[in-house]
Amino acid sequence: MTGGGAAARGRVFTATEVIGHRGLGRGTVDGLRENTAESFAAAAKAGADWIEVDVRRAADDVLVVNHDPALPDGRVIVDLPSALCREAGLITLEEALEAVPPEVGVDVDVKSVMEDAVDPGHRRTMALLAPVLRREAGRRRLFVCSFDPAALLYVHEHAPGVPTAWMPFVRNPLDQAVAGAAGLGCAIVAVDARSFGLAGEEPRPGRREVGYTVEVAHRAGLEVVSWCPGPVDAARFAEAGVDAVVVDDVPGAIAALR
Repeated sequence: MTGGGAAARGRVFTATEVIGHRGLGRGTVDGLRENTAESFAAAAKAGADWIEVDVRRAADDVLVVNHDPALPDGRVIVDLPSALCREAGLITLEEALEAVPPEVGVDVDVKSVMEDAVDPGHRRTMALLAPVLRREAGRRRLFVCSFDPAALLYVHEHAPGVPTAWMPFVRNPLDQAVAGAAGLGCAIVAVDARSFGLAGEEPRPGRREVGYTVEVAHRAGLEVVSWCPGPVDAARFAEAGVDAVVVDDVPGAIAALR
C-alpha cells in the first residue's frame, strides 16, 4: 500500500508544530465559535502552523464544517440541505479554506456518516471530498485525519499525494494506535493526549512512556500528533519528540514550545 505513508512522500511536520483545534479552540474562545471563518483566521493570526477543520456532508452533498453530527437543536446535519445549515451558522468547506491563509496548513478531520455505507458512491463523504483534497494539495500543506479507517484508505487510492492520520478514538491504547496506523499505510498516528497520560497522573501499568512510543512510531515511518494537550503537556510531548500538537490554547501552546 502506497497511500499516505511517510516513506513515500517525506515528512509532514518540521519540529513540533501547533495545530489549532477547530480554529482557535473547541467551543467558544475569545468570543469566537469553533469551526468558523473568524476562528480559523484568529488561530492563524495567533501563530498556528495548521488549522484543524471538521468536515461532513449535508443532504444536498455540500461539504459543511461542524464537529458534531447534529445541530444544537437536534437536527441531523446529513438530513439538512446546506441552506438550512448556513441559516444555523455553519460554513461550507470552501469558505473554511478561503479563511485559512495559504501559508497555514489544513488538517481535514473527516466526519463520516452512517449513510456513507448505503448511499450511491458519488454521494459519499469521501467521494465529495477527494477532488477538493487533490486541488488543495497543490496549493498548501494538507493532511487528512479520521476515526474512520475507510476514509483514510479512500484518500490513499483517490488522493495518493495527501498524507493521512489515523485517530483510533478517545483514550485509544497506544499499542493499537501505532500498529494500526502503520498497518493502514498512514503517514501519521494521532494520539489522544490522555492516552499518553497527562502531567501529574500516576503511571499506569503497561502504558509506555511518551518517548518510547514516539521512537517506535518513528521507526515505523510514522509521525506523531497528539490531540488536546494543555500547554504543559504540549511542551512535555515536544521534548519527547512528538511532531505536532492539536490544541485548544494556541497562544499558550506556542509560548510553551519556545
